[in-house]
Amino acid sequence: MSSHGVMANKDPIKIGELTLGDYLRDANIHSTLIGKSEASPNHKALARLGIGDDTKIGRLVAQDGFEFYEDFAGLYPDPVLPSHLGYNDYLRAKGFAGDNPWELYANSAIDRSGRHVSGWQMRHADKPAIIPEEHSETAFVTNRALEFLDTVSHDQSWCIHLSYIKPHWPYLAPAPYHAVYSEDQVVPAVRHECERQNPHPVYGAFMQQEYSQNFSREEVRRRVIPTYMGLIKQIDDHLGRVFEFLESKQLMHNTMVVFTADHGDYLGDHWLGEKDLFHEPSVRIPLILYDPSSGADATRGTTNDEPVEAIDIVPTLVDYVGGTQNHERMEGRSLLPLIRGTGSVSDWREYVVSEIDYSERGPRTLLNLHPYQCRAYMIRTADWKYVLYEGFRPQLFDLKNDPEEYRDLGADPAFESERRDLHELLFNWIRQRRMRTEIPTDLLFEMGPERDAELGILIGQW
Repeated sequence: MSSHGVMANKDPIKIGELTLGDYLRDANIHSTLIGKSEASPNHKALARLGIGDDTKIGRLVAQDGFEFYEDFAGLYPDPVLPSHLGYNDYLRAKGFAGDNPWELYANSAIDRSGRHVSGWQMRHADKPAIIPEEHSETAFVTNRALEFLDTVSHDQSWCIHLSYIKPHWPYLAPAPYHAVYSEDQVVPAVRHECERQNPHPVYGAFMQQEYSQNFSREEVRRRVIPTYMGLIKQIDDHLGRVFEFLESKQLMHNTMVVFTADHGDYLGDHWLGEKDLFHEPSVRIPLILYDPSSGADATRGTTNDEPVEAIDIVPTLVDYVGGTQNHERMEGRSLLPLIRGTGSVSDWREYVVSEIDYSERGPRTLLNLHPYQCRAYMIRTADWKYVLYEGFRPQLFDLKNDPEEYRDLGADPAFESERRDLHELLFNWIRQRRMRTEIPTDLLFEMGPERDAELGILIGQW
């Protein structure tokens, strides 16, 4: 994100940035968004270039390079409700009246006394949402995906970004998914009392947030997590509908499927709620790839432990469709050599990196920081995790001997050399970010004294 500049959900992307949708369009692939999106139109840049929001280019920029089909936007209680939400229009057509039926029915429940209660209050997480399951957010987004798929022909090439909003707060699930799991199935939190003793200042500030304080209570975890698991089960079931539909249209044999997430959720692990920091429950996300080609048969059904980053998805999909790898921009690597067993893992990366900007979160004011100071970087190798916070000491975790990350070695003199080595590795990564994005990488090899001489530019000759 330090390359493309989008630090928070509502940051507009740079007008010249390219996304998966743009790369696939160059390969004649129709790319569409169905579901949750945090894309924000760059109105200022479009106006400066004289491009209207209602033009084709304007619409593509507004959706970060994807064509519009069903933008589910974010979560909107009444005070900040946008002027138009397709899901609300759908609910009204089904008889669920109101200015914001999404909030009124999908994010609300009825308690034992018959009162209308809000899913934003986690105490109600064990109650079923008012909305019937067939009209819930997950069902609606799946239905829209199936409607789109029903319109494509066998000779069309396409990509769907199918983006589900749940599992997510408000933690509320429709029946029967609110009761599929019980409190007995909630696994213990990954946390230890020692983590609360003299914690890192930023970590300590996040532990003081209301969501972290609440998720540190077992009562809250046992109320919320069964519903959270139920929402995951609902996703599984509706993805099953998508795969069955692809099978029925004979599309599974030539469609790559990538299943992943944008982050994990602490849910009480490490005395935290939400997803802000760098422990494994937050940064280690699922990634399942289905490659239908016969070249992937050798690795089908297996797992791979090589360090992989979310930014690898774009070059993987571009590689899959035979598109051009934009080396001057793409910082990830195609995973096809790992999937198809054609690449040597000896030259694979030795670490992964994650970044945060927490300027919009409560710790900024708690620590009295300037927004530009609210930056942090994580670098993780097989054995170590190092976290660099602007203006604070680092964190260090020995993953080999402390896989749960209970003991922060960031201030321990005995591990100064490990911190120094990892700091240099992180500094090396920062220096390797793609900055020269407008010159094709191949052209750089053609530039130099020989080319100048061919043009008659004779520098320094006697």
